[in-house]
Amino acid sequence: MRAVKTVQQHYKLNPEILRMLDEFRQMMNTCTRIGLAENVTSLKALSLKAYRQLATYDAMSYYKLCAISSATGILRNYRRTARHGENPTTPYVRRLRLTTCYGFKIKDGCLLLPYHPRKAIGIPLTPHVQATIRKHPVRSVTLTKDKLSLTYAKQVAEVKPNGFIGIDRNLNNVTLAGTDGSIMKHDLSDATRVKATYRQVRSRMRRNDVRIRREITGKYGWKQQEKVNRILHQASKMIVQQAKQGGFGIVMEQLTGLRKLYQRGNGQGGWYRGRMNSWSYAELQRQIEYKARWEGLPVIYVHPHGTTAKCSICGSRMARIPEENRTLKCPSCRVSVDRDVNAARNILERGVRFAPIALPVEAMVQEPSSKVILKVDGSELTS
Repeated sequence: MRAVKTVQQHYKLNPEILRMLDEFRQMMNTCTRIGLAENVTSLKALSLKAYRQLATYDAMSYYKLCAISSATGILRNYRRTARHGENPTTPYVRRLRLTTCYGFKIKDGCLLLPYHPRKAIGIPLTPHVQATIRKHPVRSVTLTKDKLSLTYAKQVAEVKPNGFIGIDRNLNNVTLAGTDGSIMKHDLSDATRVKATYRQVRSRMRRNDVRIRREITGKYGWKQQEKVNRILHQASKMIVQQAKQGGFGIVMEQLTGLRKLYQRGNGQGGWYRGRMNSWSYAELQRQIEYKARWEGLPVIYVHPHGTTAKCSICGSRMARIPEENRTLKCPSCRVSVDRDVNAARNILERGVRFAPIALPVEAMVQEPSSKVILKVDGSELTS
């Protein structure tokens, strides 16, 4: 399978790059407007409709193709949000950016980005970026006003897992439960504290000028993101290292729609809604997944319904102990367990159920007495 990573660095913006970023943004908005008017979402259909209308832009042809591809992704997300019953706003790109998969070269420690035929802009690469991409080919380049991102890939062989690790993501911690019986927790309370601090700072702004308030808010938002991502990076790195050492696959919940639970009008306070809506569950999932894929470890997603309320031993519904907020007790088997550990074990159970450890060709050597489905009952075939 193909594993993908991205390395970033800051660079010095010049007027020519600024013009290219703004032109690419305008081409994306033009393609989005055409896609909405013509009701198209596929890349081929949008290319046929929009490519000729992009002739008015003084840009290289492959930048136009990449703008069409980026607009296709925006339109698909817009249609998917509308299908789910929400009322999305009309998509419009405001941030300056440029993404290309063609035309660029990396030579003598510089990224050469063409802006006219046989004319290119050179962006010096840092030693860290040069060392990172030396062994892997660069697939695409993305520029914003202050950052340069290089995406590179490699082919990896998927590891045949010796077991799995179930991961339960929470606001202040991440709990792991392995098939070897191990339990581990990673503390994320520092990330919650950082978000609360910056949320309080932004709430005290009393600027009358909207532009200045937006600029200052963006500055604090960038600082918060950098600090939180550093904490999540350390946690995800340790999780993947543990899985790699044991040869374990990773099982996580497919968490979706959580933001709807904490919208205004749901009878919740503003402080509580702000705290829960700042939960970086998707960012942690993204980091764990791409790092695991890079090591060849399989990643499986399961449905999150009932993972906390169900007893991981007998399957009965758990009851909360009033004196201990994080402890649950099963009325059937009388076991008391931490709610995060119980959820991690249930996630692990579902992942093992739907992902047989043995390969299908090995499982079919035995002839089971009853009819089973390989993907669902694979664990029965390996016994």
